[in-house]
Amino acid sequence: MITFPGLHLSFSVQPVAFSIGGIPIYWYAILIVMAILFSIVLLKRTEGECGISFQDITDCILYMLPIAFLSARAYYVIFQWNYYQHHLSEIVQIRDGGMAIYGGIIGGVITCLVFCHKRKLKIMDVLDYLAPCLALGQAIGRWGNFFNQEAHGVETAFWGRMGIWENGIYQEVHPTFFYESMGTFFLFLFLMQKMKHRQFSGELTLWYFVFYSFLRFWIEGLRTDSLMLGFVRISQVLSGVIFVVSCTLLVRNIKKQGKMSKNEEKCHTKILQNEKKD
Repeated sequence: MITFPGLHLSFSVQPVAFSIGGIPIYWYAILIVMAILFSIVLLKRTEGECGISFQDITDCILYMLPIAFLSARAYYVIFQWNYYQHHLSEIVQIRDGGMAIYGGIIGGVITCLVFCHKRKLKIMDVLDYLAPCLALGQAIGRWGNFFNQEAHGVETAFWGRMGIWENGIYQEVHPTFFYESMGTFFLFLFLMQKMKHRQFSGELTLWYFVFYSFLRFWIEGLRTDSLMLGFVRISQVLSGVIFVVSCTLLVRNIKKQGKMSKNEEKCHTKILQNEKKD
């Protein structure tokens, strides 16, 4: 049972949606499949944006998805090695949970780099084309944490708090899965709007990393299940680094684009003046 006391709402949820031949089908898996399908539909509807064809991007996705899943799992296992080194057989048991979005992003970007090199595509154009879909997929996929009653924050009296039972103890906590889901959904809407007025290659990618790293840095500070390296929250440190680097590159490119626009205006003005003299 999950409750939202401040909103007077309660939900009776289970991680398993149904079973087929005795094999449990988890809500988390269903939501991930839905996220992938919605993203593919979106890519088809925006075909040609950023100069990328739907055929090229679907070919890329065929390689990128399995590698992203493997790298998401590998990232999680690496930073939980103190446990997994004594339970090696559990490394492949992904149904028990243990995926890290940053690991998936790293694996996905590396796959894109290799794919673009072979297809002679511009990597930043491909990443721009994928950025809104990634944000949408995260917004949908995070609801898997709701059904699993996981990825929540510390206890709070905030009016939007979520009441859960964990290890037989009732707690009212920050619904951080919801914060991230809503944040990435608004990021998706923002990126879709930006796509129509993209000023330079890589713009959508940089906006994605600026907004998501800021959002994740804040959320990670509230969560109780962060991957740790000593006393350091790995994802929070990584988010901070990504935010600084992305902001720097974004500002630099915007300034560069502004200078180019001014130069073009000056050239245009000179051409008009010369035409008037003639």
